[in-house]
Amino acid sequence: MELLVALGFVLVIVAVSVAWQRAAVARAVAEQRESLVRLEAQLDSSHQQLQRAEAELQSDRESLQQLRAQNAQLSEARARIESEVAEKERSFAVQLKQLEESKATLKREFEALAQEILEAKGKSFQEQSQQRLDALLKPMATELKGFKERIESIHQFDNEQRTKLTTELQHLKDLNVKITTEAERLSSALQGQKKMQGNWGELMLENVLDSSGLRRDKDYKREVSIDTEEGRMRPDVVVYLPQSKHLVIDAKTSLAAYTRYVNAEDPTERAQALKEHADAMQARIKELADKRYYKLNGLNSPEVVVMFVPIESAYVEALKFNETLFQEAIEKQVLVATPTTLLTALNIVRQLWRFEDQSKHSAQLADRAEKVYTKLSSFLVSMQDVGRKLDSARTSYDKALGQLYSGKGNLIKQAAEFKELGVSVQKELPEDLVERASLELELPTLREIESDENRSGEYSSDS
Repeated sequence: MELLVALGFVLVIVAVSVAWQRAAVARAVAEQRESLVRLEAQLDSSHQQLQRAEAELQSDRESLQQLRAQNAQLSEARARIESEVAEKERSFAVQLKQLEESKATLKREFEALAQEILEAKGKSFQEQSQQRLDALLKPMATELKGFKERIESIHQFDNEQRTKLTTELQHLKDLNVKITTEAERLSSALQGQKKMQGNWGELMLENVLDSSGLRRDKDYKREVSIDTEEGRMRPDVVVYLPQSKHLVIDAKTSLAAYTRYVNAEDPTERAQALKEHADAMQARIKELADKRYYKLNGLNSPEVVVMFVPIESAYVEALKFNETLFQEAIEKQVLVATPTTLLTALNIVRQLWRFEDQSKHSAQLADRAEKVYTKLSSFLVSMQDVGRKLDSARTSYDKALGQLYSGKGNLIKQAAEFKELGVSVQKELPEDLVERASLELELPTLREIESDENRSGEYSSDS
């Protein structure tokens, strides 16, 4: 009996122990399940944070890609301008060298010809020849001097402009950063003030125009008023281009929705504001396309209008929301420009004006060269005429000299015989001429005498 009691007691203890262990296992399983639920919640939160981080990273990558594209455009424009400047410099250097060589050749030929004329004629003829040469050479020398000074001036101007271009490109980069920073800071102050936004956009456009180096009322004009059949139209800015062309810039893009987007804290309100901002940009593009400024009387504009957006990020955010916005603007012949891209374009316009001025200078130089060539042609014709007259004078001189004391019955011999016949004379003839005339030799011509003298001079030089 006691054994049964003891056995029952043991069984009770075993049952209690088993029940306690089961309860402990159940609690452990419950705790593991709760831990698993917490870990899954943490995993979902981490996954959401990762998605947000990836979205921000993608946005940063797109912004970086746009900045790289803009930088590539600036580098390409700079390289093209530097290449054109270098080509101009090489062309001017070649022209200057050719002019210097032509001047030196002409100088040598003129000096040799003048020396020959001076040696062949007497003092009176020398003075007359010198006067004629001066009359011919001085205008040509003046033309050549002015031509050389003009080329040197253009060369110096190109060097100065090249240095200025490098400085302005750096200034352009710094100015873009400054404009973007100021635009972001001021955008919050313009919320809900549509008139102030319009004025501020025009003010930012004026700052970009001033920074580009263009001159108001000379290189561009503000608020041009043009009457049409539909009424009066007032483009914000008309930029003057070479060859009497114009470029219209509009600065009335609304940023009201963008300021709400920037200042909104609620995600829903922020998304709605961004949508309204993109829609406003799209509507303004369509409105500008419908204006068709290029058809206005008095404007010689290409079929395109520039839509100025004073805040870089305003355009970037609109593109993020509506990726087709850029293509739609291009198809409607509207160029959307931020301070960065507009300043780059205006600097290119200024460089185009500089090249236009250089082309005018080149045309003036070509005209001056044509005048020099014409003057030189006339001079050479005159010199050929002088040569022919000199040849004629030499022939007459040789003939007259032969009549004096060459050949039989020459004048000097006959005159000497007068004395032998008893004619009284007060002054004797030169003995050497009388002796030479008495020999009755044929007198060499002036050319033969000069040739003998030249050979004698060469022998003296060789010795």
